[in-house]
Amino acid sequence: MSVFEYTARTATGEETLGTMEASSREEVVQQLRKNRMMVVRVREQRKRRKGGRVPIRDTVVFTRQFATMVNSGLPLVQALDILARQTENKTLSEVTKQVVYDVESGNTLADALGKHPNAFSQLYVNMVAAGEAGGILDTIMLRLATFLEKNDAIIRKVKGAMVYPSVIFSVAILAVLVLLIFVIPTFQNMFASVNLELPLPTRIVIGMSAFLQGFWWAIIAAGVALFFGIRYYYGTENGKLVIDRALLGFPVLGDLLRKSSVSRFTRTLGTLLASGVSILDGLEITARTAGNRVIHDAVMESRGSIAGGETIAGPLEKSGVFPPMVTSMIAVGEATGGLDEMLSKIADFYDDEVDAAVSTLLSLMEPIMIVFLGVIVGGMIVAMYLPIFDMINAVGA
Repeated sequence: MSVFEYTARTATGEETLGTMEASSREEVVQQLRKNRMMVVRVREQRKRRKGGRVPIRDTVVFTRQFATMVNSGLPLVQALDILARQTENKTLSEVTKQVVYDVESGNTLADALGKHPNAFSQLYVNMVAAGEAGGILDTIMLRLATFLEKNDAIIRKVKGAMVYPSVIFSVAILAVLVLLIFVIPTFQNMFASVNLELPLPTRIVIGMSAFLQGFWWAIIAAGVALFFGIRYYYGTENGKLVIDRALLGFPVLGDLLRKSSVSRFTRTLGTLLASGVSILDGLEITARTAGNRVIHDAVMESRGSIAGGETIAGPLEKSGVFPPMVTSMIAVGEATGGLDEMLSKIADFYDDEVDAAVSTLLSLMEPIMIVFLGVIVGGMIVAMYLPIFDMINAVGA
């Protein structure tokens, strides 16, 4: 037995939606006709995927293609059906098929998209709803596609900046482990055979090697416990605030995170306002997509200020998170009634600032990591050669 979703009309012409358990589609049609209902549509209910978050990049490509087709005059359902068949992501394909069915059943596009939060964010759904309400869905979709592309570019730039130091750090850790596990014991056995008194640096390195070989399980357990401990703490309200504030306070990295957060905030809010979403809803959606608890709290405080009849700029300036230039330009935008345009200008400026911050971070990380590798790996090698130098000096004397 399968579950079928159906759309049918009663004798009075009223459209009704429902589900029915049956062995085949024909059985559903027959049962509906027995109940004197005119069948409009019947299809087997698809099992909805649980989890399976759709990657942002796939959503960006989907949106750009959808926007292009809608803007070209292609009917909504036909455009969605094409996308469902051509998208390579299986989860997104299934989601799109569900959206097609819901739209054909009389739901608005926004309502249909809202049923799939793993693929379409609240920001996405609200912009589509505003476009449908204003009769400008084609314009809104193009604007949404541009927004998602720029937002995805910022995210990839920040992640890309983390790749180089992560790779170098991983190589350094691997080199240290190889030295401590395989190389140092060889030197230790050699020194033990000549009964030579070892210098302090050499004894420290040999002690580290012995500890790693004897208690490797404790080190792994401590690392796993630390990882999950930090993850759990970050999941709490206070922990997220403390860690996010600490990240913003880091030199260079904090500046990059701050600029990328400002860019995301201004572009998100500016796009929502330009699409017809109310200022209060726009601020709430923007706060949820901020990605940083400090930014989130500042934006929500600003939302409370607006609800109380005050301005946005005041609470943002008071938070100390947003640069004075940003709050001043927002204040001017509020005063002139062109807040959405002003926010877009700020976002464009900070996109360039993020590029500069990424370049600065990479230019600083390279010498730092080279020095780190030299001090750690080179220091261990020198420590193991010190006794050899003493042996050579003793022989020479």
